[in-house]
Amino acid sequence: MPSSPFTDRTEFARLLAEARSGSPDALGRVLMECRDYLLLVADRKLDPELRCKASASDIVQETFLEAQRDFACFQGERTEELLAWLCQILFHNVANASRCYHGTEKRAVDRECEMRLLPEVADDAPTPSTRAASREETTALESALSQLPENYRRVLSLRYQEKRSFVQIGEALSCSTEAARKLWARAVSRLQKMLEASHESR
Repeated sequence: MPSSPFTDRTEFARLLAEARSGSPDALGRVLMECRDYLLLVADRKLDPELRCKASASDIVQETFLEAQRDFACFQGERTEELLAWLCQILFHNVANASRCYHGTEKRAVDRECEMRLLPEVADDAPTPSTRAASREETTALESALSQLPENYRRVLSLRYQEKRSFVQIGEALSCSTEAARKLWARAVSRLQKMLEASHESR
């Protein structure tokens, strides 16, 4: 565990009192003294798979915004109490980010599987009615793809037609691997919504 900030307890007590009196500068200094500590905690708490969606600095920034909003709720007097309070907010934010990420990824993976299975359905469906349903799904997919922005179509083509990894997609699009993954996730999410809307309108 990283060492605690504010080795000078007198200074901490002074800034804390000023912050409670309404000084935004004092509150800002108190929080910034805790930043390095919280960054290390957040870095240890973040799931490796989550780092493509949220960084430790993102989590700490969100934690600071909530701490500023709810500072009146902090009743402690010691540095350790402030850190414990901030860490509780931070842990909550990490948990929220994790739930959001896994929910988005699950929807993206579900759609990815559906997209990959569409051609196979047509091959394995000998009955006319099933063939018709498969053609309808394929037509809906092609129509939705044609309505996507160019960058979305491009990232989906690289991923599914050219079977490229996110590292390769990033190189092709002149962006980072993380940016390529985020673009793909947004494209899949948009495509899924369009297909769902098409299905509901039938």
